[in-house]
Amino acid sequence: MTDPSMLLPMVAGYIPAKVLQAIAEFGVPDHLAGGPRTAAELAGLTGTHGPSLTRVLRAAAVFGVVSAEENKYSLTGLGELLRSDVPGSLREFAVLTGGHEAWRSWGELGHSLRTGEPGFDRAFGTGWFDHLDAEPGTAARFARAMAAATALAAPDIVEHCDLTGVGTLADVGGGNGLLLSRLLVAHPELKSVLADSAAGSTGAAEVLREAGVADRCEVVPTDFFTSVPAGADAYLLKSIVHDWPDERAGTILASCRAAMRPDSVLLLVELVLPGPGDPVPNVQAVMSDLNLMVGTGGRERTAAELTALLDGNGFALDEVTPCGQSGFSVLRARPVR
Repeated sequence: MTDPSMLLPMVAGYIPAKVLQAIAEFGVPDHLAGGPRTAAELAGLTGTHGPSLTRVLRAAAVFGVVSAEENKYSLTGLGELLRSDVPGSLREFAVLTGGHEAWRSWGELGHSLRTGEPGFDRAFGTGWFDHLDAEPGTAARFARAMAAATALAAPDIVEHCDLTGVGTLADVGGGNGLLLSRLLVAHPELKSVLADSAAGSTGAAEVLREAGVADRCEVVPTDFFTSVPAGADAYLLKSIVHDWPDERAGTILASCRAAMRPDSVLLLVELVLPGPGDPVPNVQAVMSDLNLMVGTGGRERTAAELTALLDGNGFALDEVTPCGQSGFSVLRARPVR
């Protein structure tokens, strides 16, 4: 008989996620940045109940994000990533994915299985993006979490995104401009447009300025379901079409196609699900796909499904380039008449 201890950590997998979310949200890693502290000291700094915090810290030690010695707690190398002020920080991502929106959405997984509808909609009575429009604080947290995830993947994407012959790049749904800023640094002759909603592009001016590329990027408020800036050599969409079911994703692609010249190229950066018979599944893509199922109604897609989506909206896929350890791929397509 298979050892049940192999299954139990998965059955109780919600516990590590919530422990990480809690210590990140209450700023415990930031308070440990200066050195070891007792649980009582941390409770005073975080406004938490000391005995309860002690129990959470004990779990955090088991999970390897803090260490305990002589009644004091210190950050491990893994725990450093939950600080708010370090490169590669996952603090905002931990707070978002363990927060109440995600929790309540996943609580409605059964509803999604029965109906095909997002669990979020059932839990909150509205769609995820409508919720963000109504909750600026949540929208800001979501933007920070997405920027953190993009920062991790950016080096691989920049390395594998072929911009040969591209003079002007439109980043559609580019958020705070982090990925675009990295591409502009890597390609000093490149000029660009960041096309996102006013809320979505919050912070972009600062990110671009700090990277020293603000003079080569115009930030244009955009509703990509309606139109995007016209005439760029290339249109980049990272983790955009995966947020939506095929019909809505097709509307975004149609907006891009209407704006493109015949010789423009489309660059989709997406996690690609394993196809039938693929021996090694992309775990990151599979998990993201389920999160989209309960959250937005979107989906990750196989290469064949992405090809069909492009074909159905006036594009021909030319190549798929995997982006190393990040798990992303760059899909290069061209408009067809």
